[in-house]
Amino acid sequence: MQDNSIRIDPPFWFCGMMNATLQLMANAPGISRAGVATDTPGVRITGIVRPGSPNYLIVYLDISAATPGRVSLRITLDGTERTAEYELRPRRADLGSLGRLSCADVVYLLLPDRFAQGRTGNGSVGGMMPYRTDRSEPSLRHGGDIEGIRRHLEYFTELGVTALWLTPVLENNSPDSGRASSYHGYAITDFYRTDPRLGTDDDYRRLVAEAHQRGLKVVMDMVFNHCGIWHPWLRDLPSADWINRPERPAAATGGRQGAKYLQTNYRLTPTVDPYAADADLRETTEGWFVPSMPDLNQHNPHLMTYLSQCSKWWIETSGADAIRMDTYPYAFADAMAGWAKEMSEEYPWLNIIGETWVTEPAFTASWQRGSAISRRDTGLQTVMDFALFDRLNAAKDEETDDFQSGLNRVYNTFAYDFLYTSPENVLAFIDNHDTERFLGNGCDISALRQALAVILVARRIPQIYYGTEILMNGTKELSDGNVRRDFPGGFPGDGPGAFTPAGRTRAQRAMFGWLSRLLKWRRDSKAVTRGSMKHFIPHGGVYVIHRRSGGCNALLVLNGTSRPATFRARRYAECVPPGTVAREVTSGRLYYISRDLRLHPRQTLVLEY
Repeated sequence: MQDNSIRIDPPFWFCGMMNATLQLMANAPGISRAGVATDTPGVRITGIVRPGSPNYLIVYLDISAATPGRVSLRITLDGTERTAEYELRPRRADLGSLGRLSCADVVYLLLPDRFAQGRTGNGSVGGMMPYRTDRSEPSLRHGGDIEGIRRHLEYFTELGVTALWLTPVLENNSPDSGRASSYHGYAITDFYRTDPRLGTDDDYRRLVAEAHQRGLKVVMDMVFNHCGIWHPWLRDLPSADWINRPERPAAATGGRQGAKYLQTNYRLTPTVDPYAADADLRETTEGWFVPSMPDLNQHNPHLMTYLSQCSKWWIETSGADAIRMDTYPYAFADAMAGWAKEMSEEYPWLNIIGETWVTEPAFTASWQRGSAISRRDTGLQTVMDFALFDRLNAAKDEETDDFQSGLNRVYNTFAYDFLYTSPENVLAFIDNHDTERFLGNGCDISALRQALAVILVARRIPQIYYGTEILMNGTKELSDGNVRRDFPGGFPGDGPGAFTPAGRTRAQRAMFGWLSRLLKWRRDSKAVTRGSMKHFIPHGGVYVIHRRSGGCNALLVLNGTSRPATFRARRYAECVPPGTVAREVTSGRLYYISRDLRLHPRQTLVLEY
């Protein structure tokens, strides 16, 4: 008889993959006792694993000779034979059509729950654990969705960004706890399902497809380090070592308060420290991120295969252009390196961005693929520049002197680019969803422009956090939700919003216009997207970065002081030929830069010539 009661992950698969081995994980009462057979031509069972739970069975298939169509699996349990039909599909032909995510792109980061609501009725979705949609509570769900993002794709092209990074869209079916919820997406409870409060799998695919039509790439945020405490695994672990170091199974408490576990120390340095104590390294890589996010054991080969297939399944089904992997060094480095290598072989155009949150360049560089200073090759193409983030945020409140303060911090950070295998594959940012907003609780537009100009002109892949273009601010003093506020105008009842010039304040219009002009210039600037980089030690408070490609030149001039300063042309003569006239790209004004320029306090000039 046909049996539809067995859950099988992945829901379907693809013919023609480089790795012809397919893992199927079946979940149903008593399924571990079952026998499995198939007569489908081109499909051969190579292994059956009974991982420990009576309700899980893992089947490995060789599909190297298979063609798209149905695979009939005969499952015999307690003398009864059932049939499960499994689908093999052809691979997509359009993957990577927009090219590799690179330093020619600018990434726009947003939280779907906080950006815009496209559909009504998001306040109550059936089948989910108890939750509340309450926009007055910073840490509860606010009702944004995938459709809301899709309806505003024109906004992103108007701004001038070229890629969208959405925090995880996968199911986070966790009950609200007081004033807290998993609206952020990092407590995944189903790796093969879009959270229905955000939309459907088809909604996500449609968003990616329509983004591509507008030339926008999409970065999919994934999490291998942990899952949500309410994932079905935690109530019935497939095997005892599926998660790391619980003192007693979380299933004993149904995922509720009281489960004992090893807490991570939030210190990533033991992963590279040659003198690290074993106890410290265990706490880093085996400790749970928070009580609601159990730590997955990537050293379990069946779990790692499950996660690896999941990442391929989403690339194949959605057409996403890149992966951002959360909490990268918290997971086991060898397992992640194997995954990154396999993904690069399967999808040579795919960029993987790893979150590497330590504010020292040497740490970050050691996690980049091919690093000469690492004891192992991580296979990770792009790392996140928390060092530059840290220095830019420190410099904004300082006067730039002729030694260490202010923009000297930025200069000193770039001076360590020799550590990176590929500095142009480093993600630069001034803030994100896990940090305080660059503006804090204020509105220092001059400092904001300088910081943005640095990441947009330097040899990096820039990332901008949603709302920066309209001066959104906030700190984490009260909660993370305070730096993840709703985008104004994105929700019913907001009134005039910042998606249109009419809904922006005068200051917001000025900021949006300045940034949009800079982004659109950058998109077409060979000097910035392809060129070499040279910078000058800050002198007299002035910091200068030069980019060049052939006859195309770009010069960033920053006055890092709150007083007038002078651009001494003679000092920069090696980059500025005599008689050079440059155009400031955000204003159109012409400057004779082969002679001295008087700079206003905190002035930013982005010049091309």
